[in-house]
Amino acid sequence: MAEVLRVGNCSGFYGDRLSAMREMLEGGPLDVLTGDYLAELTMLILGKDTMKDASLGYARTFVRQVEDCLGTALERGVRIVSNAGGLNPAGLADRLREVARGLGLDPAVAHVEGDDLRGRTTDLGLPAGALTANAYLGGFGIAAALRAGADVVVTGRVTDASLVVGAGVAHFGWSHDDHDALAGAVVAGHVLECGTQATGGNFSGFRDLPHTGAPLGFPLAELAADGSCVITKHSGTGGAVTTDTVTAQLVYEIQSTRYLGPDVTTLLDTVELAQQGPDRVAVSGVRGEAPPAQLKVCVNELGGFRNTVEFVLTGLDVDAKADWVREQVTAALAANPPESVSWSRTSVPHADADTEESASCLLRCTVKDAKADPVGKPFTAATVELALASYPGFTLTAPPAPPTPYGVYRPAYVDRAAVTEVVVHADGTREEIAPPAVAGEVEAADEGGRRPSPYPAPQDVRTRRMPLGSFVHARSGDKGGDANIGLWVARGGSMADDEKYAARVTWLSKLITPRRVRELVPEAEDLDVEVYLLPNLGGVNVIVRGLLGDGVAASTRFDPQAKGLGEWVRSRMVAIEESLL
Repeated sequence: MAEVLRVGNCSGFYGDRLSAMREMLEGGPLDVLTGDYLAELTMLILGKDTMKDASLGYARTFVRQVEDCLGTALERGVRIVSNAGGLNPAGLADRLREVARGLGLDPAVAHVEGDDLRGRTTDLGLPAGALTANAYLGGFGIAAALRAGADVVVTGRVTDASLVVGAGVAHFGWSHDDHDALAGAVVAGHVLECGTQATGGNFSGFRDLPHTGAPLGFPLAELAADGSCVITKHSGTGGAVTTDTVTAQLVYEIQSTRYLGPDVTTLLDTVELAQQGPDRVAVSGVRGEAPPAQLKVCVNELGGFRNTVEFVLTGLDVDAKADWVREQVTAALAANPPESVSWSRTSVPHADADTEESASCLLRCTVKDAKADPVGKPFTAATVELALASYPGFTLTAPPAPPTPYGVYRPAYVDRAAVTEVVVHADGTREEIAPPAVAGEVEAADEGGRRPSPYPAPQDVRTRRMPLGSFVHARSGDKGGDANIGLWVARGGSMADDEKYAARVTWLSKLITPRRVRELVPEAEDLDVEVYLLPNLGGVNVIVRGLLGDGVAASTRFDPQAKGLGEWVRSRMVAIEESLL
């Protein structure tokens, strides 16, 4: 058995770089190549696909990648594991076999199923008529397929990290009780799952990355038998792998320090990172505990229809112009008002601006309704008919569009006994996967392990008002209707061994409290905020409950997935002790 299992990633979402699979296969040694194609929004998209054609429901771009690269993968002995099966892993497996026959190849293709609960929603207490309802499965089904000789394994809704966990279980023979090793693999999988986000993509320290012009390389993990790993990338690819780029992905879309999964509960505050060399970060010390007694379920429902118009406000009297057009639109819709009308405006334009664009701002109106008609012609006509009858300089950023359907995401939980995970091997035989021993029930409100940060230190030292991002990195994202913001102190060079680094970490841990978060993010004033310490990573994780409403597909926010939330928080002014600068 090799000392390490080299597991790579070639996709972080449905729509990622098509050439990545070939780049990873040809760029250097690899044992297993994974690809993550699913997100809460993706499940909704795939659900809509099945409404048009029941034979669909999987990531079709994955088929194109496999068609291009299958021969290379088989020749090099690299096995492919992906959750691209979405709502139809059996259909995807059949399609891959068809593609392989057309290429004159005969790979062993297996798939994992059992996550799709759509036909049982009433019995399980899930919303009736849900468009999607998929339990998050673990990695042991994938492992069973690989142990039986599968060259390609496709799944439905497993957790993103399960792709790496399954590969590790198959290679190293871990059991359900090997909690620390499984937890280490979960961390490796979490770092890899979003592709180039681990090599510098969406990284607040992007200015310090090498800018060679080459596309960012996709990450890979050299996974060891104890679950520890080294995160790296193929030589010559763009971007970088540093403790900060890895931290950026570790704090992405997490909740408490207890990272609940179907195979293990991973204790994120035990993760230790160390820069081993250029583009090599060692991950060690990860501890795990028994998984929860319930499985999380991703539920998507059709919420109704939505439409949006954007008014351009230019020059003087912006506030008055906005007030007038709002009054006019409200009056025009009064006879048949949509169920929801949301208004938002970008920043007030510069005074004495030297371009028309910088003298302008946008006023956005978004309407939603269970039916299409109230947000269709009655809405668009009401806005267009004001073209010559409203504020001076009236114009829209785009012509009115027809209404579009939107979905509502909500998490749910079911007992493990209600879900039967099954592997369908290449020869058609079916193998049922035994569940692990579990711990207590899932606490859906906060997922357990809540550990708020301490109170801020008294302000009895000399400070300067500066952006929080002066030496703090951030990465933010969505978890359904909640937003998460990971904040951590930049390491940079030898900073990890510097006393100033430790002092900055202490300062950040004391600064970021729920109350301070509400000050930094005024839109969270009336929302529940949770803060969790991640001392080994030099930072904290913040959860803002309900900031995104019913999730990305239904959100009317300017930034519906909270992707830029962390960068906004970094730009906010705070009092920083002079000794830390």
